[in-house]
Amino acid sequence: MRFVFNTTYSQDFGLFDHSFQRSCFIVLFVLLLIAPFGLTLQEHLDRTFSAAFYIGELSELFIWSIAGAGMMLLVGYTGLVSLGHCAFLALGAYTHAVLYKNGIPLPIAMLAAVALSGIIGLIVGGMALRMTGIYLAIATLAFAFIVEKFIGTAGPITGGHRGMLVPEPALFGIDLSPGSAPILYYFLAFLTLLIVLWFLNNILRSPTGRAFIAVRDSEISAQAMSVDLVRYKTLAFALSAAFTGLAGALYSHKIGFLFPESFNVIHSIKLLMLVVVGGLGSIHGIVFGAAFVVLIPQVIAFIRDASTFLRDLQGLEPFVFGSILVLFLMFEPLGIYGRWVKIRLYFNQFPLYRKATFKRQRSFLRTERVH
Repeated sequence: MRFVFNTTYSQDFGLFDHSFQRSCFIVLFVLLLIAPFGLTLQEHLDRTFSAAFYIGELSELFIWSIAGAGMMLLVGYTGLVSLGHCAFLALGAYTHAVLYKNGIPLPIAMLAAVALSGIIGLIVGGMALRMTGIYLAIATLAFAFIVEKFIGTAGPITGGHRGMLVPEPALFGIDLSPGSAPILYYFLAFLTLLIVLWFLNNILRSPTGRAFIAVRDSEISAQAMSVDLVRYKTLAFALSAAFTGLAGALYSHKIGFLFPESFNVIHSIKLLMLVVVGGLGSIHGIVFGAAFVVLIPQVIAFIRDASTFLRDLQGLEPFVFGSILVLFLMFEPLGIYGRWVKIRLYFNQFPLYRKATFKRQRSFLRTERVH
């Protein structure tokens, strides 16, 4: 059993709880640094092995983790449900692609995509966040349909339903495209993810992050403590939209060709499933959920190839995603990370572990009983 004793105030502000956790993250960081080179070496040893495919899958995992960070900030830490985050993914992708196609350097185009997504998120959040629950979800879903229709009709800018080719990314003359330079694109996505997670972690440890969590836990209690609900809800929506727009900018290069239909409501469901399956209110759950979202389509493709009955079955992927989301909500609401916490706590407290440790306790505050 491990007990963490803080002896200085600076330990409360550290990124890691204890030295063993720091060592685990350092090992993980090193493994991710050498992973593309190890896959390339495996390809040289086995010609049937495709290193570019697996490097591309890891890059896509990083991109979904960035989008999941935005969704986690809104749903997991502020308690607001959005079904329209595919719109911010599309706004980031198209803004970046249009600017980069017209000669704007790659970093500036990405920052512009982040800024525009954040500003629109601020505007939409200010109007929509006076609603709660299912009404907020419907409002954000309507916004997603509006953005999809706007992209389809803005043909001179976005290419409309004909689509738009995204130029291959390059920085200082160095090719970063996923096709010809998958390793460099891998490190671009990896570095961006590290910056986003560092920024998110610092937000959550600040007074702003504590206000987000207070709004999530009890709006009445937060308001009694002088937390401006509209202000912090709107800010959370804007930051969430900015993170998702950044993911959209990277995603535009990953898919290479943009259609309005590429950003439909299925992407919003995937983002919602990412945070629920990964673990609500957990930064670790972002990566777990992203891995799950990236892995499931590959499993479905494998099953389709192995079964003649499922090969031509329409709507299999949305059915699988929806079923998994419902099952997790019913049987494991804490997600994959929550299950890992239970397993870890079991071994840390063995043989003193109690099954009722994670059971929902009674609500002792009156504000927790107000509906």
